[in-house]
Amino acid sequence: MTERAERAERAELADFLRARREQLRPQDVGLRDAGRRRTPGLRREEVATLAGVSIDYLVRLEQGRDIHPSAAVIAALADALQLDEPERHHLAKLALIGSNRELCPATSPLVVDVVPTVELLLERLLPTPAFVVGPAKDVLSFNSAWATLVRPLGLLDASRPNLARYVFLHPMARRSYPDWSWAADEQVGRLRDAALRWGDDPHVVTLLDLLGGVPEFASRWAQHPVSEKRRGTRRIDHPRVGELRVAYEIMQLADGDQRLVTWLPGDDASAGLLTAALADGDAGGAPQLRVVRDA
Repeated sequence: MTERAERAERAELADFLRARREQLRPQDVGLRDAGRRRTPGLRREEVATLAGVSIDYLVRLEQGRDIHPSAAVIAALADALQLDEPERHHLAKLALIGSNRELCPATSPLVVDVVPTVELLLERLLPTPAFVVGPAKDVLSFNSAWATLVRPLGLLDASRPNLARYVFLHPMARRSYPDWSWAADEQVGRLRDAALRWGDDPHVVTLLDLLGGVPEFASRWAQHPVSEKRRGTRRIDHPRVGELRVAYEIMQLADGDQRLVTWLPGDDASAGLLTAALADGDAGGAPQLRVVRDA
């Protein structure tokens, strides 16, 4: 592991704790708001009291001078900061990496090839739109149904499609995603996970440098959004058929932290619209897609 990667690991835990403290208000944790504060969020002494640790120790954690907190301290900080389950898992992972670096495998290059069996699976999933995404949000492979659906959105304009780059840099992204802010937080959260393991990879470095110049990306990066949701629905404003509610399912693959993502209609109206959108292209015949409810 390089010196740069080690510094990044130390900063991740410190920055995450500080960001979550700054996002809480006194009334969120049952404290009286005494008026205007010089900095946003809770004071360090307030979090330290809630967690039952010393202020000096919390300062060391937030400055990256101590990356070996015990499990009990991590649990107490998670309670004090009112973290949800994905955030608790993320905090525990940051602490584990910092405390057990010698147990972490050496960083391997990003895997950008999709194995033939997964390629075959993509085709067998037709007419369901499906694609494979890598940890740096590169779309590594996709079937004809997904291509037909997203080509009008501009997602395939680049020679190497990338979901994060599309969300923050493509002129159609804000229209395509009515819930753009949610989509932006999701991409930042997943890129942070990628940076923990592949922060030295040239492609990851180039991508983060590019997006780091976008103010809306930079502000979200500083807020440390956590994204671990593997199932849900999202709205897509399709230029040909109108607004769709798409139910997505994300499945972990065995190769290089790749994920297989499928899209299904989230309601009856979207089922008809999705059928119409796929009928405009060659998506493996007339699709018969089952509606996914309450995803």
